[in-house]
Order: sequence, then structure tokens, then C-alpha cells
Amino acid sequence: MLGVQKELEGVLLVDKPTDHTSHDVVARLRGKLRMKKIGHAGTLDPMATGLLIMLVGKATRVSQYLMSLDKEYEGTIELGKTTDSQDADGNVMETRPVPELEESAVRAAMQGFLGDQYQTPPMYSAIKIDGVPLYKSARKGQEVEREPRFIRVMAWDLLRFASPAIDFRMRCTKGTYVRTLAHDLGTKLGCGAHLSALRRTATDRFSVSQAMTLEQIEALSVPEIEKKLIPVHQAVPTLAL
Repeated sequence: MLGVQKELEGVLLVDKPTDHTSHDVVARLRGKLRMKKIGHAGTLDPMATGLLIMLVGKATRVSQYLMSLDKEYEGTIELGKTTDSQDADGNVMETRPVPELEESAVRAAMQGFLGDQYQTPPMYSAIKIDGVPLYKSARKGQEVEREPRFIRVMAWDLLRFASPAIDFRMRCTKGTYVRTLAHDLGTKLGCGAHLSALRRTATDRFSVSQAMTLEQIEALSVPEIEKKLIPVHQAVPTLAL
């Protein structure tokens, strides 16, 4: 008689590939581990790559705590084009010439976004209003009133400027739409912009360098994956469960 498989529990760090939704990652892990109780602590857009904190088994109880942690990203902004989704997955809405910009001017414009502020979520987002995700309304051409949300941008550093591309690193609070900041920076610079690449490099003390790709995870046996799980008491040491 076969024994019942022990339900796994813990935190698994995954390096999300592009063109996958966060739910796609959940589905692949459910298929590999043959268990339903799997979630994540913070969505990444399909275009984005990088750190997804996956919660396995009873670790889903600490979702809200882990979601509240600060995030770090690296990415690229393309000047001169705006899109309806504010990133490269959207349709180009307007193309404008990029003015001659000094790196110092770009850096100064980015620094202007530092600190506490309210940000209106983009229409192409998974936020639900009256039970309907905003992106579904956006696809119908509908504009829905959104409540601005409090965010904080602690750092926005220019890594490289080769017009029309801006490579950057950002540290910010949960719920920050980096693509909206990219769009707003383009407005500030007078030529429009959209986010062309994004990678989450860290969530608080968790780094993408600690994460495994889905292919690496799927190549392991379930007992090997169990050894990779971070126990909840280590992932959330201040939380009494």
C-alpha cells in the first residue's frame, strides 16, 4: 500500500521567466509538486522576470507579511514611445522625437520621483474594481476611476543612458507600478516613454541570486525540492505562528 505523500511547507524562491504570468508559475509548481496549496507573495507582470516568492503549503498564511516587504528592480526605459499598458506588451499610442538630453538632466528628473507620493494604478493592471480586473475593462476601451495609492520610492539610480534607452535600478515599496513611473518620467522629459524591460532583483533580504528557474525546479525530485524550501520561521523570523 502506498503511503500518503507528506504535504510540503515553506518558501521557495523562483526566478520567473518572461512571458509567464505569476499564476503560470503557480500552475507549474502545482503540477510538479502535485498539491494545490501554493501561492505567491507579490505579482510580476508577464513581461517582467526575476524574483517571485512562492509559498508552499501552510506557508501561504504568511503571504500578507511577505507581500508588504520593499522591492528592488533593474530595468530599461525606452524614450519616445508611449503605450497603452505603459510597457512593451502594449500597443504604441504615440511616437515623439527624443530631444538631446544630458545624462545629468535625466538623472535629475529621476531624482524628482524620490520619496512619498500617491500613484494612480494603470488601467492595464489586475486590480479589481466591483469584482472586475481593470485590464478587462481596458481591453474594452473603458476608463475606470481608480483610487490613488500611497507608495515610496527610496532610490532610482541611472545605470546607463544611451538614448533612447535608460537602464536603471529602483528600490520602492510594495504596490509600486514601475511602468507608471517610467511613463511619468517620459512625460517629465517631454518625449514620452514606456518600460521595455524589468527584472525584480530583490524583495527585502531575499535576492534573485538565491532563486532557481522553473526548469531547474522541474528537473529536481520532490525530496530535493523539499530541501530547497526555506522554513517559515526563517523566512518570517519576527512572526509568531
